[in-house]
Amino acid sequence: MEDDLDMARLLGRGLKAEGYEVTTVDNGVDALITLRDFTIDALAVDVMLPGMSGFELCRRVRESGRTMPILLLTARDAVEDRVFGLDSGADDYLTKPFAFAELAARLRALLRRDASAKPTVKVGKLTIDSLEHKATVDGKAVAFSPREFSLVRLLATRAGELVSRTDILDEIWGGHEHIDQNVLDQYVSYVRRKLDAAGTGIRIATVRGLGYKAVKKA
Repeated sequence: MEDDLDMARLLGRGLKAEGYEVTTVDNGVDALITLRDFTIDALAVDVMLPGMSGFELCRRVRESGRTMPILLLTARDAVEDRVFGLDSGADDYLTKPFAFAELAARLRALLRRDASAKPTVKVGKLTIDSLEHKATVDGKAVAFSPREFSLVRLLATRAGELVSRTDILDEIWGGHEHIDQNVLDQYVSYVRRKLDAAGTGIRIATVRGLGYKAVKKA
């Protein structure tokens, strides 16, 4: 939610290039209507929205029971403003001017944190139970090695979203600087075969040169 339309379009284009589906509105009332009518995974909210501040929007979102991550964007960098924003229900606070790369990184971190708080994820026919560390299809276990399971869980929790090669290596191998990226390709190949054999109804799509995404089969 951003009241500067040029900035909103710029951020929207950047986030779409990162693999997100983006809905942009320029005021708090339309934001609440959008939240009522659509499933939204995360919010990036400008504090200076017309008619209803970003602080008030955060408060109303939380009062409605919605728990998706909220990132506040503002030129107001006083400590009391940051505290007020976080107390209103925001999860993070980014001060303008900011680099788009930092915005994208903060959203990824918030979405990872949100996904990790959900012990069970279901995509297609595949159910992933993080607490039991198991994957099943119609109650039947799918055998993954620990690292394969981590890869499947990461892609499933961000289903439909491009996950970069760097993010995968950082998340599962603990870094990307000293890992041969062919290792990742090999693991993706292993996981694809197992997903197909188990009839999960999902596949791992390659976005050449960028990364992978888990998508439902047509």
